[in-house]
Amino acid sequence: VGFCISSSPPNLRRELRGEVCLNGETPRKKVGASKQFSEEVLRCHNEYRKKHQAPPLKLSSKLSREAARYAESLASTRILKHSVESSRGSCGENLAWASYDQTGKDVADRWYDEVKQYNFNRPGFSSGTGHFTAMVWKSSKELGVGKAIASDGSSFVVARYSPAGNITNQGHFENNVLPPKSTS
Repeated sequence: VGFCISSSPPNLRRELRGEVCLNGETPRKKVGASKQFSEEVLRCHNEYRKKHQAPPLKLSSKLSREAARYAESLASTRILKHSVESSRGSCGENLAWASYDQTGKDVADRWYDEVKQYNFNRPGFSSGTGHFTAMVWKSSKELGVGKAIASDGSSFVVARYSPAGNITNQGHFENNVLPPKSTS
């Protein structure tokens, strides 16, 4: 069972009965990310962060609520685009989309996979590595996770980081995106 999202005033919204919204709108599954999904995303982040000498992140309920709201907005339009920076304060943001219901590990692994393109000898921002660098950014402390399923079954995931990473001022990448520890 889910509920209907409506642009109508709250008193005109209708309850979902079965698979059809009584107000004619598309039914949507519950907004947000399950505790299990959020904890899986957090666990994967912290495993990757450990490889790069970054302290573990803590899950923030406030950031997760904000991420969930934005994930629902993305699912309703089915357009993947970053939120306006001013709307998320001092938080960084990673986004993921898939045509299926992604697991937390799917999402984290895809973001981390960008490590293959990162040049630790020339630290800095690049659009092909920004998800990875946000994940392992050493000075980030908190993570928020949101997930929403669109009417076509595709899924949108939003991760919010506080404080934000990917700061391009000189020295920030060198101090916050460290090479993986040698396992020998």
